[in-house]
Amino acid sequence: MEGERLSDNSGGGGGGGGIDGNGSRPLSQTSSEMDTLSPLQPVKHREKAKLQRPLTRYLPIKSESLDLRHHIETAGHQLPLIYDVTVDTTSCSGYLSKMSKKFHHWNKRWFVFDRKRKTLSYYSDNTSRKARGVIYFQSIEEVYVDHMNTVRSPQPSLTFIVKTSSRLYHLMAPSAEAMRVWVDVVFTGAEGYHEFDHNV
Repeated sequence: MEGERLSDNSGGGGGGGGIDGNGSRPLSQTSSEMDTLSPLQPVKHREKAKLQRPLTRYLPIKSESLDLRHHIETAGHQLPLIYDVTVDTTSCSGYLSKMSKKFHHWNKRWFVFDRKRKTLSYYSDNTSRKARGVIYFQSIEEVYVDHMNTVRSPQPSLTFIVKTSSRLYHLMAPSAEAMRVWVDVVFTGAEGYHEFDHNV
């Protein structure tokens, strides 16, 4: 089985991003400060640490009591009108296209986000029992829309990235609405997010 434990077919690289109304988290601005040591000494510029924190209520949620469907609906998603993705109290499923790592081809896969097992798995189709790959919540660091079209997706506006501790997964949704749902869903399980307090 491919995934975080074994080699997978998804793309690699680096990146970052956030979630706003268009599917990305807005980031706070970084700034620099000027320190004047004395009138006789040259002025030195010292950059502050470039710590970027999402200005959003969307953060990873470790609680096992979370009602995923209710959480997504209260975020503004009209799930009854989105036919490309199914969300219930603990899981989300639907077809996404995944870019293979080796050949950069886009392959249609059936994805299942499972809060009970704390995994994001993908299969050849919705009838397959054996997962082709598994991504564990603890390895998910970020989820964001690929606004820069870093992999030249055939549908840039429908493409998003799941960043893990070892690679990037480039995924393409069948619709903009489905993409936004997936971004919000997967981020609830991003236990590897650098700002996330695992003790909460």
